[in-house]
Amino acid sequence: MEYSASEIAGFVNGEIVGNPAAKVSELAKIEEAKEGTMTFLANPAYTQYIYSTNASIVLVKDDFIPEKPIKATLIKVKDPYVALAGLLELYQVQQPERKGVSELSFVPKSTRIGKNAYIGEFVSFGENVSIGEDVKIYPNCSIGDNVNIGKGTVVYSGVRVYQNTSIGSACTIHSNAVLGADGFGFAPQTDNNYKKVAQIGNVIIEDNVEIGAGTTIDRATLGSTVIKKGVKLDNLIQIGHNVVIGENTVMAAQSGVAGSTKIGRNCMIGGQAGISGHLTIGNDVKMAGQTGVSSNIRDGQIIMGSPAIEASQYRKAFIYFRNFEKLVARIDELEKELKRLKD
Repeated sequence: MEYSASEIAGFVNGEIVGNPAAKVSELAKIEEAKEGTMTFLANPAYTQYIYSTNASIVLVKDDFIPEKPIKATLIKVKDPYVALAGLLELYQVQQPERKGVSELSFVPKSTRIGKNAYIGEFVSFGENVSIGEDVKIYPNCSIGDNVNIGKGTVVYSGVRVYQNTSIGSACTIHSNAVLGADGFGFAPQTDNNYKKVAQIGNVIIEDNVEIGAGTTIDRATLGSTVIKKGVKLDNLIQIGHNVVIGENTVMAAQSGVAGSTKIGRNCMIGGQAGISGHLTIGNDVKMAGQTGVSSNIRDGQIIMGSPAIEASQYRKAFIYFRNFEKLVARIDELEKELKRLKD
């Protein structure tokens, strides 16, 4: 479908600078855009491209002032990235909606399926599963006994949901995620072997949570592993047994949280961060990528490094890390000079 600049401006509450009749049918990156596409400028590092882009329409911040002529029509908005997110959501809503239960799925009589749900081919349900209204479960998923999935949740192909897992409303579970596998519990024995500790708890996913492809969340030994509402987990993340992740916390790819750690709300955790077990991470904490956390973290701390320290302290120390060889050479020179003076 084609949209004019005036239609788009109306949707994002933006101001048009240029031709209100300019039309687009696709979205593109600013450096690769062609005529008939729309792009956006949110990061100042890409400002150079706005003067050469072939896009017909560009979303820009409302305080943007061009330094050179621009051939594209501009739509000024408060936050271009947020405006783009709204447009992408509109595009997604307009895609053909899937409904119905495939004849190639396995649905026991005890399964309860809400209105307008979609169950794809080769989906397998255990006993006493409850599926809410407007839920979409794509092909080749496995849903265990006593699982509950709330209204409007989307479960993409290849997801495995173990028994007794509870998933809230408006969640998105991406392909090959595993929810509710055994926690890593083994008791050491006198003969250097390990005895497996039964994991009889479950996983609770609250509302509006997104879980990335290949992410695994282990069920609790006792009680529950809890992912609270609004949490966003990237791809390839490991969440250990009995972990609790607070509301609206976000974690980037390849991060890992060991068992029984409690993470607060509104935290931002960078890629490949590693958090040891049985810790308490406060609210509003920020961790840089590859941070290694081995002790409790207070509310509002910004940390980096391994073992983790305050980011400001790390940056100061890093100056010395980079010049370590020079410092050693300087110390050697001073020692030789001191020895010469003594002699």
